Amino acid sequence: MLRGRQVMQAKFRRQHPIGPFIVDFFCKEARLVIEADGAPHYPKPLRDRRRDAWLMAAGFVVLHLPNHQILRHPDRVLDQIRRQLSAHLPAPLSLRERGWG
Repeated sequence: MLRGRQVMQAKFRRQHPIGPFIVDFFCKEARLVIEADGAPHYPKPLRDRRRDAWLMAAGFVVLHLPNHQILRHPDRVLDQIRRQLSAHLPAPLSLRERGWG
């Protein structure tokens, strides 16, 4: 679902390193990290809580999505991702800012 800038033209990288961690998906422009969580992630292990705290302290937004939700309700998941992108993507440059006006 996140390939080829299909969601709001945002580029996502899979299994991307950030600091000492590797995150499931990352959109640099929005500083958005998406973690697909399976059953072992509930309750969230201490290492996950530490990673999230580190990422948030570094200015990243972390969105956790349960695997079962991704598989059963992909449209709802995309809506959640779109909301996060809308809130965190920088505004596009105007024509004037691009030198066209």
